[in-house]
Amino acid sequence: MTAILYNDMQFTLRPSSEKWDLLRTLPDGSCTLVGAGLFPGQPAAAAQLLAQTLIHTLFPVGVHIIGPDVEHPNSVGELKIVGVNVAHPNFVYWTGNSTSLQGAQHEHQ
Repeated sequence: MTAILYNDMQFTLRPSSEKWDLLRTLPDGSCTLVGAGLFPGQPAAAAQLLAQTLIHTLFPVGVHIIGPDVEHPNSVGELKIVGVNVAHPNFVYWTGNSTSLQGAQHEHQ
């Protein structure tokens, strides 16, 4: 099994027949299955790279930004209150990977 640490989340890539299973260890120590039967026929090194790509896609590093809805302010007397535009949130990705990205540094048997 290969441990992958990404954005302070612990993942484990383990062989299953000629395929791979990807698990995530939750903060309470329990595990959840991210994907089963992945990357058929791939050697360990290739499966690890594919798993890291999958992790980046499923667990992106960034923040949701919701801007003001200036088209629909609420008025209370002469006061205009501009709420958030929840219909158009933006997701801002960090420009690089997580600072905690580590792969294949912990090999388990």
